[in-house]
Amino acid sequence: MPGIDESLLDAMRLQGARGASVVDWISGLALGAVGDAPGGDVEATAAETAELARLATESGALALTGKGPGGPPDDDTGGPSGDPSGKEPPVQDLIITNADSYHLLRFVTTTFDSTVFVHLWLDRDEGNLALARIRLAEMADRLVLG
Repeated sequence: MPGIDESLLDAMRLQGARGASVVDWISGLALGAVGDAPGGDVEATAAETAELARLATESGALALTGKGPGGPPDDDTGGPSGDPSGKEPPVQDLIITNADSYHLLRFVTTTFDSTVFVHLWLDRDEGNLALARIRLAEMADRLVLG
């Protein structure tokens, strides 16, 4: 089970990867980072992406509805996403696109209250968004924090 540094190095092996970081969305601090950051400042990027993550996770409009595949069961389980433990983030990932790159934010599920996500900055011309999303999900599932 890889830790933060090993996971980030795996993310950077993706074709088109410009930079990657593990961020705590409550504090806005980068727990680890490799490669470049948009604007050249890892901590500023961590704080800005943490704001996006916080908005997504706290938004009632983006919460699971219980309808369709992957939704929580139609019962009162108590957690914010239908998970009785409340450990599963209500959002799996965010994808932000701009003219020259993609930003993927993948929320990490942990055995404790998870407030961590992985941010991958991917070149739009060189990277494969679908493959990067799949690999980032696999990496986040294997990530060991602590």
